[in-house]
Amino acid sequence: MDTLSNRILDLAIRIQQVPAPTFHEHERAAFVRARFLEEGLDVETDATGNVYARLPSTAGARPLVVSAHLDTVFPIETDLSISREADRITGPGIGDNALGVAGLFGLLWSLREREVHLPGDLYLVANVGEEGLGNLHGMKAIVERFGADALAYLAIEGMALGQVYHRGLGVRRYRICLRTSGGHSWHDHGSPSAVHELAALVTRLTALPLPSRPRTTLNVGRIAGGTSVNTIAAEAWLEIDLRSESVEALSALTHQVEILAEEIGRPGVKVEIEEIGSRPAGEIPASHPLVRLAQHCLSAQGIPPRLAIGSTDINLPLSRGLPAICLGLTRGGGAHTEHEYILSSPLQQGMEQLVMFVSRVWQVTPP
Repeated sequence: MDTLSNRILDLAIRIQQVPAPTFHEHERAAFVRARFLEEGLDVETDATGNVYARLPSTAGARPLVVSAHLDTVFPIETDLSISREADRITGPGIGDNALGVAGLFGLLWSLREREVHLPGDLYLVANVGEEGLGNLHGMKAIVERFGADALAYLAIEGMALGQVYHRGLGVRRYRICLRTSGGHSWHDHGSPSAVHELAALVTRLTALPLPSRPRTTLNVGRIAGGTSVNTIAAEAWLEIDLRSESVEALSALTHQVEILAEEIGRPGVKVEIEEIGSRPAGEIPASHPLVRLAQHCLSAQGIPPRLAIGSTDINLPLSRGLPAICLGLTRGGGAHTEHEYILSSPLQQGMEQLVMFVSRVWQVTPP
């Protein structure tokens, strides 16, 4: 493994050691901001918490925006201990997305080492709000700042090397809350229980037929309620995640979920449905110059490129008709678990792919 890869991995571990749950990325953002300043870049932070570093160009072409999200899915109290082996680093959030953020610096170091002079400004952005209920609010601020003035948007993820994300997967998320009068488990037996009613709803939701094409999914991710073991529950709630490759299929599934939830309601059982998250869908075609360039850069490293759809930061610019793709830096597994890991050796190929892409993107994208 080359020196640059080791340097990036060391920085990724330092970033990973700073907790950054969604909505609480400020400490990690401050760490990254300080590192950008050490590199002598023009650095600023916006109202959402995004950190922007600019590598200026004198040629005057439109800027390229390269971003990596700061936040993780893990609560603030999570043990962030790292295990480092010969070709594997294991730890919560190491691949998603501490390595992606470290990759911003790796890109900068590579361009400087090779004395690459870009025709337009390069913005390296460590952004907030990609995970969970962040609803891409960090990326929204980035797109509102640059809009169509940007040459393109490139999001970096630590893992998924070999995949070229050019399609944004639509996502809708809801919290469904049921309320009853509750009561004593013995004296008031027969009165509606919010827990029982919610359990019946989950059974009906998970029995919904979902199309395999376009691929569509439903997941009840969180559920809670009740007061004690001998109390008829007066309140219970769940959070549900709906996804589909098709805007129409997602809309149809959302409608079915709303109908089933409303049918639970009756005298003595109150139903509240709240949308808590939404990620817009969008895509650029496989024939787009950005996609073809990304495929070429992977092939040049001996990696067969795979076109992919996912729910990432690029959903936002794609939904607004702006050119955007997402690329990974290495391979790994266990994402969103405390046993998440990355492989060290493929990182060199991942960085070569990234540097080649950034060096050539102005040549293939129309002015």
